[in-house]
Amino acid sequence: MTQKTVSLAMAAAALACIDPDAYAASTVTTGWVSADNFQDFMGVVLAGDLGTNATLDAKIEQATSAAGAGAKDITGAAITQLTQAGGDSNKQAIIAFSSSDLDANGGYTHFRLSMTVGTATSDAAALVLGATPRFGPASGDDASTVDEIVTV
Repeated sequence: MTQKTVSLAMAAAALACIDPDAYAASTVTTGWVSADNFQDFMGVVLAGDLGTNATLDAKIEQATSAAGAGAKDITGAAITQLTQAGGDSNKQAIIAFSSSDLDANGGYTHFRLSMTVGTATSDAAALVLGATPRFGPASGDDASTVDEIVTV
């Protein structure tokens, strides 16, 4: 009898995303995510082809409600700016943080990923993953946009 290891779908969930697209200079965010069901999180920023002189910034913001009340940045939860001039097209950046990084004393229970494209239209996307679930399999908390999970 062989023993199968726990699949990654049981340990991590896709909680929110910014769909891949060509974004004009602007800020785009995920929806607010509750930090209740997971201990650890990862924001993955995906830079595609960055426009001429374009910049790409990303950070994690926290709030006291699912509506974004009292929104403020999580200290230290921001990437170093990606730039077209710096050769950062088609690269990725990761922000790893845990639920304990939220200001629990201030009542902060939710977070979102904020991505800002500066100067020129650029291809970009982002994904927020939750890991170390507090209850049950992680896949039970996948965003409604997750169309399929294939486990081998």
